[in-house]
Amino acid sequence: MDPTDDLLATMKIEDARYVRLDAHAPWGIVFPPRHLARLVLISSGSCLLVADTLAGPQRLEANDCFLVRAGVGFTLQDDTGSELVDCDGLISQTPATSVRVGGDGELTRIVSSRFAFDAVAAEPLFALLPPLFRLNLDNASSHLLRATFDLIAQESEAGGLGGGFVMSRLSDVLFVQALRTCCANVGSGTVGWIAALRDPRLAAAMQELHANLAHPWTVDELARRAGMSRSAFAALFKEKTGDTPLGYVTSWRMYRTKVLLRETPLSVQEIAARVGYDTGTALSRAFSNREGIAPGTWRKLTDQARPRVPTAGPPPD
Repeated sequence: MDPTDDLLATMKIEDARYVRLDAHAPWGIVFPPRHLARLVLISSGSCLLVADTLAGPQRLEANDCFLVRAGVGFTLQDDTGSELVDCDGLISQTPATSVRVGGDGELTRIVSSRFAFDAVAAEPLFALLPPLFRLNLDNASSHLLRATFDLIAQESEAGGLGGGFVMSRLSDVLFVQALRTCCANVGSGTVGWIAALRDPRLAAAMQELHANLAHPWTVDELARRAGMSRSAFAALFKEKTGDTPLGYVTSWRMYRTKVLLRETPLSVQEIAARVGYDTGTALSRAFSNREGIAPGTWRKLTDQARPRVPTAGPPPD
């Protein structure tokens, strides 16, 4: 399996919701930081985007789209000085997928989808993205993302049997397409595993490494898989990923260990065999050196801190 496909599958989108906001000037909406990621499209009209992660307010026009990492808040408003309302309070009063806000002035239509997923599993991808990532829906690689937005809107307008279920599944697809678009955009001119995966000189070795993390990889063997000398491979790998080959292998083994600790009842010894360590003791030592805590303790703490997604009640934003 392609490493990106494997990562997206492991993330396990637990909940996805969609809402259309019809904002009439004057208006302003605060999206507080939560454990949810958000994907926002300005369907029509224009507005200002304000966030602590930005140098200043940014003007958004129709077809502008952005992905916001979990834990990042932002504000949308027609103009500076407009009264702000909290999106949670605005939407929690109704289970509808379309909400009106503001006065009687010019309309700006906003499509907002939010997603709950396994943050531990998503860590390698979101570590490459800025807190707020602008997506270009005008290029050819993003046409499927735009088409899914349109399909969700049509399903919402139709109000047919099982419409909520269909929109939830389409929202899952929407999130994956947004992440795929992000991957395509960060793969060029950046440092990280996606950049290395897209380099034709490293791609074969990267694919084999990710397909079998349990293999006792050496720099010599990875270089042979890439058809390069050891020194040339090590230098290029460090240039593309920002890490040494063996440091990179260890990082991904620790990532996979955390996913297995969080999502399975496997013992540390069983996990060790899956991620390339001879014994549970060896894995525990490596894990403690990287994370500063033993695997068993990490499992208990993350299970206690795991957000619980509500199973009933009106959808939040």
